[in-house]
Amino acid sequence: MMSLTSGTMAGAGSFRCQSCGYMLTLTSLDALRDCPDCGGRDFVRASLFDAGPPVSDDHSGSGYHEHNEWMAQAREDLTMAGEYLLYDDGESTKAVALTREWTRIGRSLAADVRFDDPTVSRRHALVVRQADGVRVLDDRSLNGVFVNGERVEWRALKDGDQIVVGRYLLVFASVPLAPSESALDAPVETVS
Repeated sequence: MMSLTSGTMAGAGSFRCQSCGYMLTLTSLDALRDCPDCGGRDFVRASLFDAGPPVSDDHSGSGYHEHNEWMAQAREDLTMAGEYLLYDDGESTKAVALTREWTRIGRSLAADVRFDDPTVSRRHALVVRQADGVRVLDDRSLNGVFVNGERVEWRALKDGDQIVVGRYLLVFASVPLAPSESALDAPVETVS
């Protein structure tokens, strides 16, 4: 793939930062600028057939620590048991409780989790909640759905799984019942 490391006019299209995976969409007269996510300047032209954002084992970068910080804070704020989708929309951290059988993710106004971004399809993904677990399904999106760095058509989710939709990272969180909320710890009445 051609690396864009010199010049400022890249042409129209989508470009992916080699360092962090941030997607940048340019029109024909836009100048290629530094990555808004990591400040890098090494972009490649993005393709619908890319394997997605780069997965790195190096956890020393600031993006990794920022992700852990907002994730830890979001988990602390969850007071009710249940399943949630957590994401940072740039302004604040959002927690969407998964209470219905399905939750729609996309650019459409009908989406339950809406991202107004060209890297997200109108109907991008569905999170399906059933008795046997929670799954994410690709809803025929153009850019695909990635779980823990792997492109998937569908995948059962477990606590802490990272879901990438377009340029957005969502984290699946499962908050168990606290021991005091458990039916086993309920006081037992005795009849005399």
